[in-house]
Amino acid sequence: MTDITMDLVRQKLAGHRALLVGGAGFIGHHLALALREYGVAVMVMDNQVVNNMMENVYHPDRDPVKRQAYQNFLMERYTRMREAGVVLKNADARLMEDLFHAYREFSPTLIVHLSAIASAVDARKVPGLAFDLTLITLRNILELAREEKGDKPHVMTMSSSTVYGDFETPIVDETVRPKPKGIYANSKYMGERLIRTYCESYGMSGTIIRPSALYGERCISGRVSQAFIENALTGKPLLLEGGGSGRLDFTHISDLVDGMVRALAMRPEKGDTTYNLTFGNARTIAELAAIVKSVIPEAILEERPAALEKPIRGTLSTDRAQRTLGFVPKQTLEIGYRRYCEWYVENWERAKRQVAQ
Repeated sequence: MTDITMDLVRQKLAGHRALLVGGAGFIGHHLALALREYGVAVMVMDNQVVNNMMENVYHPDRDPVKRQAYQNFLMERYTRMREAGVVLKNADARLMEDLFHAYREFSPTLIVHLSAIASAVDARKVPGLAFDLTLITLRNILELAREEKGDKPHVMTMSSSTVYGDFETPIVDETVRPKPKGIYANSKYMGERLIRTYCESYGMSGTIIRPSALYGERCISGRVSQAFIENALTGKPLLLEGGGSGRLDFTHISDLVDGMVRALAMRPEKGDTTYNLTFGNARTIAELAAIVKSVIPEAILEERPAALEKPIRGTLSTDRAQRTLGFVPKQTLEIGYRRYCEWYVENWERAKRQVAQ
């Protein structure tokens, strides 16, 4: 494994300016805060279309406690970024004019593309919006970067482990040919193909990140790790399809962000590189539910038949990231997810008190 120290990462990032497109979301705001800790100037550009304050306030099916909790999470995102000196620009990267003005104003040396609908279920409901947020925004970024007369900014895009489709082996690495299924996975894979083509054709450099089953503080995207906690807190069952035997490579947000910062620091001068950035050890849904129940004893576990339409998942090898970036994930499910559950319970109780006032 390559010895990549934090001092080396800081040295490699010195003087850089990072534009995070779609950066006000779950991954983006955590990345913005981490980059600021390394002294990187950061601008977050976000159109506030997905998982934003207005949607939360007007969501027709959201109960008052959940609405209040999510409002607290969102406000904490903005407050933390403001206090860290992150510049926030409310603009739409689907519009070249909006992106152009942000680009010229900030003159980024690094661009991280995070714009997307974070849920495969939600992407299937609005495929046009899913493709626009993922692909039109990335196309615009690449066009601006391509036309740069001097040094072209490095472009990182957030893909997904879903591009692999059904895992045909227990472990997959970056050399496995993707076989994406559905709107979400295919939009992510199209984004990968787009950035590779620009890098090959125009001498640019890019990085593709494939995360898996993220969890962590201030998420409002409805991932299974979050949904299980909310169901337990509201008396709804935690549905264990196929007895909870399905496996996911659950990854804490802090581990993903550490890998992304390292990948930006150790970016290629030309061409593209793809990294799996996960914990590197798939666990069952039943194991996830057991941790929820250990924190919230009243949680109801309910078995259901296996959902045949859901892809077969497993472990993503992180060997490449370990060798090249010195990436070593730290948050085991037993520690990281338990702490997240405890944090969620504390903040849910806070929201209940606020609503009752």
